[in-house]
Amino acid sequence: MSRNIIEAVRAWQPELAAIRQDIHAHPELGMEEVRTSALVARHLREWGVEVTEGVGQLGVVGTIRGTKPGQRVIGLRADMDALPIPEQTGLPYASKNPGVMHACGHDGHTTMLLGAARWLSENRDFAGTVHLIFQPAEEGRGGARAMLADGLFERFPCDAIYGLHNAPRRPAGHFAIRPGPTMAAADRFVVIFRGTGGHGGSTPHLATDITIVQAHFVLALQTIIGRNVAAKDAAVLSVGAISAGSHVGPNVMPAELTISGTARSYTPAVRDLLERRIAELAHGLAAAHGCTAEVEYRRGVPATVNHPEQTKVAYAAAAAVVGEAAVDPNPDPSTGAEDFALMLEQRPGAFMSIGGGAPDGSSPALHTPLFDFNDATIPLGVAYWASLVAQELGNPEG
Repeated sequence: MSRNIIEAVRAWQPELAAIRQDIHAHPELGMEEVRTSALVARHLREWGVEVTEGVGQLGVVGTIRGTKPGQRVIGLRADMDALPIPEQTGLPYASKNPGVMHACGHDGHTTMLLGAARWLSENRDFAGTVHLIFQPAEEGRGGARAMLADGLFERFPCDAIYGLHNAPRRPAGHFAIRPGPTMAAADRFVVIFRGTGGHGGSTPHLATDITIVQAHFVLALQTIIGRNVAAKDAAVLSVGAISAGSHVGPNVMPAELTISGTARSYTPAVRDLLERRIAELAHGLAAAHGCTAEVEYRRGVPATVNHPEQTKVAYAAAAAVVGEAAVDPNPDPSTGAEDFALMLEQRPGAFMSIGGGAPDGSSPALHTPLFDFNDATIPLGVAYWASLVAQELGNPEG
């Protein structure tokens, strides 16, 4: 059946590719997807799909009910937002919005789910209901939280929820999914060290030197990974910004210094450990050098954790499209983050990866100015979504 879907969708390929390239040419940042949301809603209505707009401000939900008896309901989710990255692809459909581009492939995610909406609307021989969830603001601006706060699963009940993301370093035509943690929790920390400041040339001995404190702190952060996190677990701590003093007056020892960075983890226990140890090291090192520390640990999205049963369903759906040999059942987890994790905390589900790159892995990476979604994968994505519906809702009352 899935092969038939691929062939049918290939007839729509020019139209779907045009939609994708139109979205690519008009990228919008999170919670600014006014044009994209309207485009999604317009196409859904053209294809006979029941549409609800304004969910979580700019989210769109399309609802398709099967013709066979059945009460089970599933959700299929795609994200719509772009990134604040200047595009350098030189493509005819390159971004017309300076400084903003679809560098993560959300234009492709949206298009694949739109293609699935068209297929499912025309082929309703399934038992139950499908909610097509088009989410704004995945890239750190709170889109999943906004939709959930607006009663997403109360207004559109789902027995299971599924997501899909493109992977340019995985060959086109290949899928990957694993049970359990598949992407990391993403947190930020900000530490402000305060001392007396002073003259670095004439009287450094009269000052409390916060630059020495930060040097010890940056090195000590990695002892958390090496000596506090168990070898069987995994975590990342990276410093991304350090600011203090002035290059105009390099002889002046600063009285205040700020360090900020990112923390990644896969389990609540390790996440708690990172938060606790960062604070302990900051305060302890500051006290040892006669300084003070102010620590803020900002929790972002949790780890993306695939549920075992839904992972099996998603694997079977992908295998029906491309064969088991082209579906990796145990890819390495990524330390990237995904706010679909918030939906997986509320409903069982799974997050699938679809390859879109060259066989040798040479395709530009996500979040880079040269990235472009591979339109050749659109029929495969549509077929995967349709296959997933067949797996979940193919049997009456099942």
